[in-house]
Amino acid sequence: MRKIRILWTDDEIEILQPHIIFLQEKGYDVETCTNGNDTIDLVGANNYDIILLDEHMPGMSGIDTLKVIKQIRPTVPVVMITKSEEENIMEDAIGSQIADYLIKPVKPNQILLCLKKNTDSQRLVTEKTTSDYQGDFGKIRQMISEADNWAEWIDIYKKLVYWDIQLDKTNDVNLRDVFLMQEQEANYAFSKFVSLNYLSWIGKDGGKPLMSPSLMKEKVFPYLKTKNKLFFIVIDNLRYDQWKIIAEELTSIYRISEESIYYSILPSATQYSRNSVFSGLMPLDIQKLYPELWIYDDDEEGKNQYESELLEKQLARLSLDIKWKYYKISSNAAGKKINETLSGLLDRDLNVLVYNFVDLISHARTEIDIIRDLANDEPAYRSLTHSWFIYSPLYELLKLLGNEKVKIIISTDHGTVKVTNPVKVTGDRSTSPNLRYKLGRNLDYRASEVFDLTDPHSAGLPKTNISSRYIFARNYDFLVYPNNYNYYAKYYRNTFQHGGISMQEMLIPVVTLEPKEME
Repeated sequence: MRKIRILWTDDEIEILQPHIIFLQEKGYDVETCTNGNDTIDLVGANNYDIILLDEHMPGMSGIDTLKVIKQIRPTVPVVMITKSEEENIMEDAIGSQIADYLIKPVKPNQILLCLKKNTDSQRLVTEKTTSDYQGDFGKIRQMISEADNWAEWIDIYKKLVYWDIQLDKTNDVNLRDVFLMQEQEANYAFSKFVSLNYLSWIGKDGGKPLMSPSLMKEKVFPYLKTKNKLFFIVIDNLRYDQWKIIAEELTSIYRISEESIYYSILPSATQYSRNSVFSGLMPLDIQKLYPELWIYDDDEEGKNQYESELLEKQLARLSLDIKWKYYKISSNAAGKKINETLSGLLDRDLNVLVYNFVDLISHARTEIDIIRDLANDEPAYRSLTHSWFIYSPLYELLKLLGNEKVKIIISTDHGTVKVTNPVKVTGDRSTSPNLRYKLGRNLDYRASEVFDLTDPHSAGLPKTNISSRYIFARNYDFLVYPNNYNYYAKYYRNTFQHGGISMQEMLIPVVTLEPKEME
């Protein structure tokens, strides 16, 4: 194994010889220097893994030396060592991007711990994560084999998402493969569970999970009774793991007062699930009560153009007389325009904002080669979502609202899953094009490969004619027509799709935030 190479600069370096010998005995390669100018020359000529830098030296100070080091080697970690505990010196050093800060006199074990943290952290994190996941692996497997209700599947999915994100911090490819096998095992069992139990949840008052039609009634409207202004933010196509990554950026501004998971209805696709959220109804009830607001799959109109009207109907049915407004944001320019009207937003009881960006990323990943390369697996897909969020007008809005007396609820309509296995299906021209579900009257398929609904009304779904039926892809399958089968199977394999049955599509976040300024 290559030795860690250290440069230690201190004008009293001879006093530190016992420390240097201690580190050399521990396997470190230590070079020394006594002043800033020579340090800069050495840094320019050599590659060091870490630099220990005295803050107070004659001539060029440690802070000035640090600034030049960062110009020459911006990525090398620098640990500042000083006798001073003055706050302004610490702030100046931290502002110059030091990796760590130690106060003299330092002990050998302090230095050793600092070095391990800054040069060996990846290995230590990998070893600890590997050990912990191996310890939890058997428990999760048992949970999967014994799960027989919707709440237990939420617990399983939360555990899997936790480990999925933890494994992002390691470089253990084999461990990632083991995790993916366990996730696949869970998704197969979950798909079977939903297929067996989904119809029993429809029209049932108790003993079922929170689902799309009840989301606003159960999680949003109760907050209208408070004096706080309420923002309901729907991020289209947001998975629970993506939310957990976004949440890390909000912890300094907000307190998460509630974080839970609810079930998307089937199809777990925007046309059905989001219209259900805003109407407070199953799709069949929307079609019956408000036929002018329901768009069928084979209609050419936009499938979610009446969300505001559906929300207005739900508010009226519940006799909620409030001041509210609905916004749909599909571009950065539109988001920035919303942010410029903050005072107007704060004048209403309820603001509903739909952000379509994550859904756009998902579709772009299917259609644009460079996005495919940038988001070729779940960790990369999370990273791309994170990058969008931190530069988005939504993040800017949330930072602005962090200074106001407001409640914020963030949720979504469905998630998405990476599909890998093509399944052949035939249908006529009127069959819906979605890869994770099909609606049609002349569908031909293997019943063992899909969840089929020969009576859509039993699942609260409308049908285009008397013989229409729905079929849903499960776990990682996607539905492909026989024509040009090999081409489309290859084209859509490893893309992110939604509409079917998987934990990623159906188990989705709903979160309540309160600004820390309110506390």
